[in-house]
Amino acid sequence: MAGSSSSSVQKARKDLANRLAEIRRDAGLTGRDLAAAMGCYPSKVSRLQNATTPPSAADIRAWCGACGAADQATDLIQSLRAVEGMFVEWRRMERAGLRRAQEERLPLYERTRRFRAYSSWLVPGLMQTRAYTTATLREIQRRRGLPDDVDEAVEARMERQRLLYEPERTFAFVVEESVLRSGPGDAEVMVGQLGRLITVSSLPNVSVGVVPTRPGRGRWAAEGFWIYDSAQVNVELVSGYLTITQPLEVAMYAETFEQFVNSAMYGANARAVMAEVLRGLG
Repeated sequence: MAGSSSSSVQKARKDLANRLAEIRRDAGLTGRDLAAAMGCYPSKVSRLQNATTPPSAADIRAWCGACGAADQATDLIQSLRAVEGMFVEWRRMERAGLRRAQEERLPLYERTRRFRAYSSWLVPGLMQTRAYTTATLREIQRRRGLPDDVDEAVEARMERQRLLYEPERTFAFVVEESVLRSGPGDAEVMVGQLGRLITVSSLPNVSVGVVPTRPGRGRWAAEGFWIYDSAQVNVELVSGYLTITQPLEVAMYAETFEQFVNSAMYGANARAVMAEVLRGLG
């Protein structure tokens, strides 16, 4: 899925570049004509309209002004901001601390009715215990050298968990078996977390599937992702946070999620794996 994540951003950039090229053609200007009007080299015009180089807001204003289409600049700049927002590096998202990053996701959670989440790294946040969340965010804070607002960030994540108990919402979680066997914190933290998973999986609006670790499985592990209704996908990459809203790409993640669902164990079988891990930790 990482390739599709990259292509989502690239497609949005290409769409913006195509709009710039269309404005130039409508103005009856060659690339050299436009470069002369903008006061830049023709190679820059070529790079911008071929999506080789992303434009700045100043580039868009100059381009539209030179083409007699200054009225289109605002709309194009908004498109640029949308493209820039599709992929956000962790350091940019968390520059004001972890609490703000947690709080900024709340409106998305509150407007979503159907949640689908796959995780190959960690227990999804809505099912984490306080101790597990604290260990996770503390490690992130230390590794990235962020301001220490871990306690406040933990509170923000815990507050979101109230959504699990609102019957009008549904939650489908799928995790790799390895998530149950390793994680942040010590054995005591994992014991508490596994107990929490067993409890949450009994809620009537929640399903928890475990993809077993075995040869010959139908779908290999991927980066973790969340699907919010059918409107948006967020992908957690090593380098940052990707937002996908293109319907075809959202559908690709939904299809991938169903493949994980079909490979997962549920109900008594999933709880048996959790109980086995618990015995090993005891």
